[in-house]
Amino acid sequence: MVQMSDSISPSVVTAETRSGQWLPVIDVTNPRFAVADDPESLRRLLDASAKEERSRRYLPRFLLRLMIKSLGKRSLLARALFNTDSTFLGGLSTYVLKLGADNLPPPYDGPVDRKFAASAQLTLLRLRTQQTARLLADGLAEILEAGGAPLHLINIAGGPAIDSLNALLILRQSHPDLLRRRIVINVLDQDADGPFFGANALNALKADDRSLAGVDVTFVHHSYNWNDTSALTRLLRESAQTGAVVAASSEGGLFEYGGDDAVVANLGALHAGGVRLVVGSVTVNTKARRRSIAISGFKLIPRGLEGFAPLAERSGFRIARSLPIHFSDQVQLRPL
Repeated sequence: MVQMSDSISPSVVTAETRSGQWLPVIDVTNPRFAVADDPESLRRLLDASAKEERSRRYLPRFLLRLMIKSLGKRSLLARALFNTDSTFLGGLSTYVLKLGADNLPPPYDGPVDRKFAASAQLTLLRLRTQQTARLLADGLAEILEAGGAPLHLINIAGGPAIDSLNALLILRQSHPDLLRRRIVINVLDQDADGPFFGANALNALKADDRSLAGVDVTFVHHSYNWNDTSALTRLLRESAQTGAVVAASSEGGLFEYGGDDAVVANLGALHAGGVRLVVGSVTVNTKARRRSIAISGFKLIPRGLEGFAPLAERSGFRIARSLPIHFSDQVQLRPL
């Protein structure tokens, strides 16, 4: 069992993984986790990301791979991101990458790991979560009425569903009356490790002196393959029977890794189920992004908004808002 480092602030909530490791719970309303996203801060961050990309642009691919391999030997974080045989980045691996340099637990808190965690690339990954949670919270604030129907959040390929949890944290801070209802976070994911941690994170946040204390919210994991939407359809039918308001999200999941048919099928099921709000991240379609995907080996699909919008429209949704960063666009979808 790996315990938390003494350097972690007591203001940070922690939760246990299935393997017995304790990790900080990301809370974007806590300054330790929040990424400054005012126009000037965002410009500097994007400039730094572009500078990092330019430094690699003209290096031969074999040399880049050697450099990445060398970095992976010195940094567990880099190893999780680059030195993997998987075609996608798992929920908990992604989660640790989002913690930020000042919140890393052992054994990820070495000097090389901290430097890597402070890079523009990983700071933007943190911002992706923050933007997704913000779009979800803003949308919920528009469609919910105080003291109204139950709220069911569906998180597709969500791992620990940290975007859903943070949407609730944002609403607790900005619109607390909207959380006075029965809330269920339904995570649809093939992997069980991420949801296991997410459920523990929620319980930690609901403790007496913590941010979601007193909120009636539960966390449910459903094993799910997004190429077969029958489980999603069944879940939506059950939600309709309770009169619940349903919103869905998928950060770093369906819209980035799923094929066109899977995206359309899942969005179509959500639309047919009366879902009024969907939020997720879409991989940008740029030369730099395509090159980085080729080097990483991950099976990301760089559609960009121009490739994603027609899929959403085929499914009955439109892009109501989008927030761009260097490697993805975070979108908020509403029914046509």
